Amino acid sequence: MLAEKISIISLCYNDETYIKKHFDNLSFANEIILIDNNSTDKSVEIAKELGAIVISQNDKFKADCIKLAIETAKNNWVVLLNCTDHLSEELINEMSSEISKPKTEASYFSGQTLFFFGKTIKYGVFLTRKKLLLFDKTRYSFSEVAYNSFFKRPKRFKNKIESFAYKNFDDFSNRVNIVRKEEALVLFKKNKRPNIYHFFIKPFFIFINQFFLKLGFLNGREGFILAYIYAFSILKRYFILWLLYRNMD
Repeated sequence: MLAEKISIISLCYNDETYIKKHFDNLSFANEIILIDNNSTDKSVEIAKELGAIVISQNDKFKADCIKLAIETAKNNWVVLLNCTDHLSEELINEMSSEISKPKTEASYFSGQTLFFFGKTIKYGVFLTRKKLLLFDKTRYSFSEVAYNSFFKRPKRFKNKIESFAYKNFDDFSNRVNIVRKEEALVLFKKNKRPNIYHFFIKPFFIFINQFFLKLGFLNGREGFILAYIYAFSILKRYFILWLLYRNMD
């Protein structure tokens, strides 16, 4: 058990396969708040049976739901995860050690170990990403930019989150589509318009960066699939944005 009380905010989409194991992994927490993104399986039912507070995203933006969950959380220390994430005992102990210190940071980030279709991804741009993991809600102001940050932050844990991202190809495709659609809606709200760069140049260079410059090719077949679909998903984001400006589904 951690020295300080902690609230968990966990993001969910059709995660009934993972959710029991995920909650078992979070036994150190004093409270679990689940943000459900319109799951069609038994994720919400299972979460409620396990004692979680459930916030339904419906047609709201993810960032707005996270902010609502932060306000709802009973404890100042908050951990932000996906239901497909797993925290090792070493990472939990590292968190406990940090928040037990007399002087703490307002936020802590972590790297991720990605398991993609059963294979550990050892190369690529994903390995350099830093994900917001733990923060004191009285001192840290959440933003979607910070949550998905590529930039250095004051404190980063040595141990990484283990992310079991996808059950199968359809699951992977559905999750990517949800993320890109929301990104397109955010851009539409900001009056950003797609252009030739977004449709042709950006996806191409994202693939080149992921597969060649970041050595994704060393991951083998899985590295190519990951780079290709990630680049295609960026194209899809701007295609959805293009459709929004034309009032088309």
